[in-house]
Amino acid sequence: MAIVGAGPTGMMLAAELALAGVDVRLLERRPTQQLAGSRAGGLQSRTIEVFDQRGIADRFLEAGTTAQVQRFGEVTLDISDFPTRHPYGLGLWQNRIEAILAEWIRELGVSVEYGCEVTGVEADDTGVTVRVAGGHPDVAGDAPGPMKDSAKALGDDDVRAQYVVGCDGGRSAVRKAAGIAFEGWEATVSNLVAEVEYGVEPERGMRKDKDGGGSNGIGPIEKGSSTIRVVVTENELKPGAAEPTLADLSEAMVAVWGTDFGVHSPTWISRFTDAARQAVAYRAGRILLAGDAAHVHYPAGGQGLNIGVQDAVNLGWKLAQVVAGVSPASLLDTYEAERHPVAAQVLQDTLAQVGLRRADARSKAVASAVADLLSLDQARKHVGARLSGLGVHYDLGPEASAAGAAEHPLLGRRMPDLDLLVEARPLRASELLHDARPVLLDFSRAFVGDLVSEWSSRVKIVRATCAGPWELPEIGAVPAPTAVLVRPDGYVAWVGSTGADANVDSDAHTDADVVAELIEALIRWVGRP
Repeated sequence: MAIVGAGPTGMMLAAELALAGVDVRLLERRPTQQLAGSRAGGLQSRTIEVFDQRGIADRFLEAGTTAQVQRFGEVTLDISDFPTRHPYGLGLWQNRIEAILAEWIRELGVSVEYGCEVTGVEADDTGVTVRVAGGHPDVAGDAPGPMKDSAKALGDDDVRAQYVVGCDGGRSAVRKAAGIAFEGWEATVSNLVAEVEYGVEPERGMRKDKDGGGSNGIGPIEKGSSTIRVVVTENELKPGAAEPTLADLSEAMVAVWGTDFGVHSPTWISRFTDAARQAVAYRAGRILLAGDAAHVHYPAGGQGLNIGVQDAVNLGWKLAQVVAGVSPASLLDTYEAERHPVAAQVLQDTLAQVGLRRADARSKAVASAVADLLSLDQARKHVGARLSGLGVHYDLGPEASAAGAAEHPLLGRRMPDLDLLVEARPLRASELLHDARPVLLDFSRAFVGDLVSEWSSRVKIVRATCAGPWELPEIGAVPAPTAVLVRPDGYVAWVGSTGADANVDSDAHTDADVVAELIEALIRWVGRP
């Protein structure tokens, strides 16, 4: 396997593949993992859950600050009452997020090859050739990974792999080489973001510009630092302009604050716009896209990094099974089917939030009406679940559930991280996913796991008890299932029959139709035994 781009999405995907025993070539254009500046900031609740599923959430929680960060327009959406172990967001800059992920993938035996400029991607019936200029291994992480013949070097420059995934950002060379269109909406506003030192103590906090619609603010990077982070709206749209300079930043700051506070010595200056684009397809044969290579949007709500990580977790186990030959290549089609709608909704949400920030009377009226609606509890939970990632619902089709349970709300949703009792030992559900293997959890006394034991080499078949309660964000309490099949990404792929007490014998568990449906689900998501 070859992955182009060692940002959060690329590193998460590399980790997922390594956990599945797939050899990975991770190619990064930057000379090192170091980022100039802190970049994006924050993790949403679902992303923290994803890291918990892999046993690394504490690394991020120890480095960041938890807070209610979910916002839509000017409204903060409190999710502290949501049924999750992490009913909050995490303030943590991207450079720290990347450093933690880089340490983790080194532990998994993944080496990043830095300084690799991808100059071309060519696919054929048997694999993909990635044309690469330059490159050197990450000497701090050059432990050999699990060896399979899924990727190998061709001389000093080219990489040959069964599949390649472009995680190389909004200007993705992989996407362009694959000829995948990147459609959407043009920019209407541009902003500068910078990390600089200052000569005069600045006015910290958020400030509206003279037109009332711009997003401007000054704040610290970290406690005790002399460097500040500035976000400022430019007076005019500058799409496709040259890289921004300190003079551009000074001009924009003077327009808002009347002074630039003597800013100097920039660590990083960048321009971003409200352009919103999405790849029309996430797969072209053996070439796939994830993260910003598949979708870009205004950073309102801070969802870009988060949905990229979740793209990787959705795709990784599917790619691993296809590479291993246990699942057909058609399994990869479910990646686009599941993740494309998620990003499309994010684009819609960010477009709406840009509109709510405009200063004209009509936009202000809409913003006031939206704020009024979001004060209602049902609306808060609905939008909060969507923006936090906790409300993601994949449409898996009616065949995903046992007879009598076709409408069970758990189907296609995240498995709640419940307290279980397994072999008289307390265990959280998320702990069963640390090695990224599917899990069949059976809560009945008529143990269905005995009937599908031929999958035990690839599926954790676990008999457990659970007192509940079974709850989902926005939806609330749901019927306790007698069994669930949980995919490696933490989403429920099949639900057994339900009853008032999930630990009581159920005739449905011995019914041939129910077992047949479970076998169909196992073949679909895990492959044949």
